[in-house]
Amino acid sequence: MKLKVFALVSVCLLVIIGLSCSNTSNRSRKPVAKIDIQAQKRKLVLGDTIRVQVKVDPKNGELEKAELYLDNQLLTTSKNEQFNYDCGAIASLGKHQFKVISTKTDGVEGVSFENFEVLSSITPELYSYDIVHTYPHNTEHFTQGLEIHNNKFYESTGQNGQSGIFQFDLNTGKVLKEFKMKDQYFGEGITIVNDKIYQITYKAKKGFVYDLESFARVDSFTYETAEGWGLTHDGKYLIKTDGSEYLDFMNPETFQVERRVTVYDNNGMVRNLNELEYYEGYVYANIWQTNYAVKINPKTGEIAAKIDFSGLLSVMYNPEKPIDVLNGIAFNKENGKMYVTGKLWPSLFKLVKKN
Repeated sequence: MKLKVFALVSVCLLVIIGLSCSNTSNRSRKPVAKIDIQAQKRKLVLGDTIRVQVKVDPKNGELEKAELYLDNQLLTTSKNEQFNYDCGAIASLGKHQFKVISTKTDGVEGVSFENFEVLSSITPELYSYDIVHTYPHNTEHFTQGLEIHNNKFYESTGQNGQSGIFQFDLNTGKVLKEFKMKDQYFGEGITIVNDKIYQITYKAKKGFVYDLESFARVDSFTYETAEGWGLTHDGKYLIKTDGSEYLDFMNPETFQVERRVTVYDNNGMVRNLNELEYYEGYVYANIWQTNYAVKINPKTGEIAAKIDFSGLLSVMYNPEKPIDVLNGIAFNKENGKMYVTGKLWPSLFKLVKKN
């Protein structure tokens, strides 16, 4: 009896193994593509031209087509297992991806990827400066934005319970006009457009609009990024940062992001873009937790120049009341001078920038 049972079990096992092997051998395997980026330089920079070579292994089958994509945009379709494609000049900085979707005649698809990064082709200039004048600055102000409009000076401040917008007298530092925000809001950057002050907040995903003359709040808006840091405008768009490597260009009527630029220098992406100022076709940005500001081409995201403000810290040493980081840069269009301050700084500096 035991021998009969053993024989029956053995036969069943052999049948199962046979069926399993049969199914495995008939199963169609996904095709695999090798993507080779051919460029003249080891590091890809803006404006480089590249050629892509694709080799598809159908994996025991026949290839029906191979589709080549760049950043999810279809470039070309081929029925050959090996083909080349000239992509031309690279049009934008940052991280990109080639993708090949290979389809066999039996309908089985395989997806292959190749990532690459495009750096700036420019080595940033290093600007220097001379201090023209030093003004007093309110040491209680955790500065998040500095703005000059019609030769009047405005500032936004942060910290929950201490946030607000202020107009102040340059020569004395005295507050002339103010609006205090509710305690739940941590104020960030400001900019002035058409007699309105636009302000964003740190983590509330919310911005506010104020009447320039009365400081009365007249509107509010929301945005999708997790945080708000700096804000400026170029006459057409509000330009916003969120602490990343991006500049977001927002429609001032709908507050929708219509364009996004990735900021790079010749070494890679530059993050922690903070307080912003637009001047003569460039965006100036403080780099958070550094003493640097950068000059950015808003069309490409390339950094054209850097400014090291370390020298300003040496003239403000005060062991009784420590200061925080650089955070406030503005240009007065009437005299072309740059004005710089920081969080809890006792001074605001008028500078002349030297190329």
